[in-house]
Amino acid sequence: MTHVLEVNNVSAAYRKNKVLDNVTFAVDKGTLTGIVGPNGAGKSTLIKTLLELHPSLSGDVAFFGHSLKAEKTRVGYVPQRGSVDWDFPTNALDVVMMGLYQKIGWFKWPMRRHKEKAFETLDKVGMADYAHRQISQLSGGQQQRVFLARALIQEADLYFMDEPFAGVDASTEKAIMTILKELKNTGKTVLVVHHDLQTVTDYFDQVLLLNRSVIAHGPTVTTFTQDTIANAYGGAVRWMKEGLQHGHPTVQ
Repeated sequence: MTHVLEVNNVSAAYRKNKVLDNVTFAVDKGTLTGIVGPNGAGKSTLIKTLLELHPSLSGDVAFFGHSLKAEKTRVGYVPQRGSVDWDFPTNALDVVMMGLYQKIGWFKWPMRRHKEKAFETLDKVGMADYAHRQISQLSGGQQQRVFLARALIQEADLYFMDEPFAGVDASTEKAIMTILKELKNTGKTVLVVHHDLQTVTDYFDQVLLLNRSVIAHGPTVTTFTQDTIANAYGGAVRWMKEGLQHGHPTVQ
């Protein structure tokens, strides 16, 4: 069976500093993968490079066995909230409808059914009451829900999400996680850049430990171990209790 995503020897750099070094891994359909590693490990750069938002130095990437260009409509992306210009004069409904432009066409007006679909998707993330609110007037958690809705309305098969839980409240994190698990249960595939080591085992069935290159990748229950975490973080990890089986790792 062809993997949903195949990454072979991908390297990337910022100026002369290599931030990804021969990254190789493959992702199966219907999995929920946490991309975990220390600051500066290249997690966000990995997603941007795979999606051709950042140039690669070398390597090959296949989406459903083909190029990104051939399968672009099947791929959704939620960027880091901090990378978005939230002062842009638009409301939540319009932001969500942006996710439909590949289907509508950039120079065509959205139809009533498109707006209804956007409302339905906003309702799914608990934001229907804010449909006509300017995005600059929303809280951080509300903004993140709107961007999640923009990705969901694409009805993609593969989703990339860059730190979706950063700066959000506990209720928003719980709501987002519920949606991600629903996506997985319907056969969708999701990769999430994640920073909270304490929730990895609860949130993800697969984990990719990254520190410029792949330290480990596989089922969370067998891959997210003391040794692989220490290798990824250079030993800068302590456990709240002795042994990963009885506690949670945290970065010092």
